[in-house]
Amino acid sequence: MQLVFRYGFFKMQNIQLALSDLQYGLMVLSTVLIAAGGYAINNIYDQETDNYNKPEDVIVGKSISETTAYNIYIAVTVIGVSLGFYLSNVIEKPGFAAIFILIAATLYLYATSLKQMMLVGNIVVAILLSFSIIIVGIFDLYPATIASNQQEMRLYFSILLDYAIFAFIINLNREIVKDIEDIDGDCNQSMNTVAVAIGKSKTVKLVFILSFIPLITLIYYLNRYLLDLFFLSIYLLLFVCGPLLYFTIKIISAKSKKDFHSLSTVLKYILFFGILSVVAITLNMKYNA
Repeated sequence: MQLVFRYGFFKMQNIQLALSDLQYGLMVLSTVLIAAGGYAINNIYDQETDNYNKPEDVIVGKSISETTAYNIYIAVTVIGVSLGFYLSNVIEKPGFAAIFILIAATLYLYATSLKQMMLVGNIVVAILLSFSIIIVGIFDLYPATIASNQQEMRLYFSILLDYAIFAFIINLNREIVKDIEDIDGDCNQSMNTVAVAIGKSKTVKLVFILSFIPLITLIYYLNRYLLDLFFLSIYLLLFVCGPLLYFTIKIISAKSKKDFHSLSTVLKYILFFGILSVVAITLNMKYNA
């Protein structure tokens, strides 16, 4: 996603960016390493639940030891945060290093406690995902903003923010669907997820209602801002609105663990094609020009 925004959108707009290609690559690497650290620590604390929910996918305690997993967590997190320190100094904003520390700390808190709180863990993960989009603007657009290009940069940052909000909504839905999928193991471990707290049936209805938010918002956005871009409109209708409508229809009749896993995958594809739409915007604008 970060690479798509850089090379599929910003680089084609003929604007000045703050980071060199190498420095931007280090920002992407930092994001990936910190996320990998979050994945590792989550697997460490999720061993019992994962052994119940998806025993065939368990890594910690089977493929690698818990000690090795902790070492991996520490190594990738330290390297990721260190790269954040370096990049913050590159753009002459050393205080921005706190962003990387805060994200790494939040991932640790999520794994150890936040995920057990109803909706809190879901919202935290969705925010962190959306922030991986906003961070592009913080490190690549904001430092290159001057008086003469302020209005243009504000427009590009607002586009990033729109995508971040879309990513938040989709991923929040997906996190709740995953809670429904894992309800048996979470209940067994006394975790207070939304599915455990209000039951599978009510949670399905909640997701059904929430699924209308991105669908209606996207159709409104398309009609208000993008209708002149014909190929982009077709792309969004086919690859984003269509799957969203499919998800909305199927979620209300979903029953089995397999059903919810499939619908979680559908939301992954929606997020993927949603991010790729920024390339479609660029190509459509160039074609129209």
